[in-house]
Amino acid sequence: MNSIAYTFLVIALVRHEGKKSVLATALGKDWKGKISTIIYCIAIALNWVSTYISFGLYVLVACIWFVPDKRIERKVAEESPL
Repeated sequence: MNSIAYTFLVIALVRHEGKKSVLATALGKDWKGKISTIIYCIAIALNWVSTYISFGLYVLVACIWFVPDKRIERKVAEESPL
């Protein structure tokens, strides 16, 4: 549910700011958000097979997001007038 909420938040922010905004260009294709949702769906489906596999997939998503995503910071720094 977190990844779905994040996806809706990103969509709402990009619609509010516009597709040519700094945020939209910084997010790009947002592969981390899309991959996370896919992995979560797979983990839910595989829970019927093995809870250990599902747990491992949840940990994988946490590890993906543990690595900092500098896209927004980098883009804002490029666009700032200073």
